[in-house]
Amino acid sequence: MGKTLAEKILSTKSRKDVSAGDIVIAPLDLVFMQDSTGPLTLRQFNEANLNTIHNPERTILFIDHSVPSPARELSNDHKFLRSFAKEKGVVLSDSGEGVGHQIVAESFAKPGDVVVGADSHTVTAGALGAFATGMGSTDVAIAIALGKTWLRVPETIKVVVNGRFAKGVYAKDLILHLIGQIGADGATYKALEFSGETVGMITMSERLTIANMAVEAGAKVGLFPADSVTQSYLESQGRGKQYIALHPDADATYESIIEINAAQLEPTVAKPHTVDNTATIKEVEGTRIEQVFIGTCTNGRLDDLRIAADILKGKKRHPRTRLVVAPASKKVLLAALAEGYITTLVEAGATIIPPGCAACLGVHQGVLGDRETCLSTANRNFKGRMGNPTAFIYLASPATAATTAIRGKISDPREVV
Repeated sequence: MGKTLAEKILSTKSRKDVSAGDIVIAPLDLVFMQDSTGPLTLRQFNEANLNTIHNPERTILFIDHSVPSPARELSNDHKFLRSFAKEKGVVLSDSGEGVGHQIVAESFAKPGDVVVGADSHTVTAGALGAFATGMGSTDVAIAIALGKTWLRVPETIKVVVNGRFAKGVYAKDLILHLIGQIGADGATYKALEFSGETVGMITMSERLTIANMAVEAGAKVGLFPADSVTQSYLESQGRGKQYIALHPDADATYESIIEINAAQLEPTVAKPHTVDNTATIKEVEGTRIEQVFIGTCTNGRLDDLRIAADILKGKKRHPRTRLVVAPASKKVLLAALAEGYITTLVEAGATIIPPGCAACLGVHQGVLGDRETCLSTANRNFKGRMGNPTAFIYLASPATAATTAIRGKISDPREVV
């Protein structure tokens, strides 16, 4: 019987023929955590007297959520992570290197891997054809000790996307449209598997955006095939030898199939306070915005900064709208500097902050004031997400964000691109 991508990866890793609903014990290719959930994970590791790390070279601690640290308590958590990394010999990605999910894509994940992290957006690596999923702190503590974990093989929803995006429409609009269509729990513990002619035409950056937000529909994993786009990306990162082709079988069985015509999509926005509360740009156009935030593991890559810089070039942000930009990694920041995107953004009035999660989590570097409204390229707009439960967060693409920054209100990017 043919297999979906999820079934194929977990069959290979568990060395037995498995199908949706089966329980497997899978060896892990990568385990990681960050400075928000990581300290809890490692304290549980210590309290359980686990002592030994199964594979230190494939265990990574990312300091990315609060960089530089804005508070003594967080600084002490960072000290703990650095000390643990030194003692156990695990990999440390320190302050300023960037968001863990971006660095995992740049340097670690590869097709066919099984990756777990103490962070829900671990699913980002599914863009590379890796079975990547977030887990709780206790599960990850056990995973770093044993180098394996148990998983229930998920049923798969096949998302078939055909056609070309219209001018001003991007991958972020596609994934917001899908989440709005199926709901925040529409894919709970399912695999979302993306296919169709559009998938072959979009970049790895766009695939990462889509995979990153699969969890916002409840998905266990968001998976793309490993194809020529994957191969080119790995080669660009100096990892071409890690490429293997990976595709679902033609006769694979799916729980359901969703078909989307990319050419019919419009710029889409998620309204407060849930990601599935979506609307087309025309339905929210004109909404006053006090802050625009461009960045995060969803849309802080070089392509995203280029799109924003192209729109903002020679223009200024609205005087009553702040513009905060956070590159997703140091590699992205250096490339954006070399291409002149950072200069363009600064000249337009943007505040550039260090590579990291920044305002997304609401700890610092962009916390909103009472009843302020932000348009963000992040992945979540829950009440209080950006540090203030009285504030309002809209989610959109970098193009919509840049256009909104210029006009001070939610605006249609198709009018300027």
